[in-house]
Amino acid sequence: MSCVTIGGTTHRTKTGRPPCGTALARQDLGKAPKDSEFPWWLVAAAGLAAFFLWRIVTDDLYTQVLVTLSRGVWITLFVTAVGFSSACMIGLGLAVGSLSRYRLLREGTRFYIEIVRGLPIIVLLLYVAFVIAPGLVAAVNWGLDGLGMETIRTRDFPLIWRAILALTIGYSAFIAEVFRAGLQSVDEGQVEAAKALGLNNWQRFRFIVFPQAIRTILPPLGNDFIAMIKDSSLVSVLGVMDITQLGKITAAGNFRYFETYNVVAYLYLLMTVTLSLALRRFERHMSRKPG
Repeated sequence: MSCVTIGGTTHRTKTGRPPCGTALARQDLGKAPKDSEFPWWLVAAAGLAAFFLWRIVTDDLYTQVLVTLSRGVWITLFVTAVGFSSACMIGLGLAVGSLSRYRLLREGTRFYIEIVRGLPIIVLLLYVAFVIAPGLVAAVNWGLDGLGMETIRTRDFPLIWRAILALTIGYSAFIAEVFRAGLQSVDEGQVEAAKALGLNNWQRFRFIVFPQAIRTILPPLGNDFIAMIKDSSLVSVLGVMDITQLGKITAAGNFRYFETYNVVAYLYLLMTVTLSLALRRFERHMSRKPG
């Protein structure tokens, strides 16, 4: 038996074949591409990367630009690594709070997540750098003044750490949703069995829930890490000497915008595409690993 809807009325048919609309839909969708098909896009990307590497080696201008921008690579990686690690810790706490049995804690974490997710990263960077950072300095000075200690100035709060704080706040809200979805993906029967064994809340989380949820959590976390590498370029608006900021300064000095921004794009693509391929390989490994 199969069901066919005609004029708002559902009719049952005695054919073993699916309705025509379903068959047509399946024909339109076609077959999903196989994972084993040859990645010609990767060949094209590798060829482009090899071409730019050849230009960098043989062209003195490209070489000079690369040497200048290479200092910004470490700043980009440092900002990303510290910001992402901090965001993961805060995001995990927010995810646990959003699943709490206490209504006030759930509402508070949901308020934080929704408000922060609604702000563009560049707006958050400017707000943290020029509103929250001076406010934190004022609060610290109030405490130091009460203790009779020497106060600090706003300029003593480095811009790179303001940028890291902004990225941490911004990404913690997105990562919290990744953790929440992963924790909720664990079968409720597993939790009930752990309760029956007498495990407390921490033991259930440590030994039952988190080890199973991490397989669901890791792939989207990898995507967020790659996204933060790209979004870290926004810290250049604060004058942080990352790849983008050094590229702007270099291009303004030599007026060779084409060559300079070619190298900027090359460095970002080298990092993000390499990490994307590693993440895809890791996902395949996890999918083949027995549950």
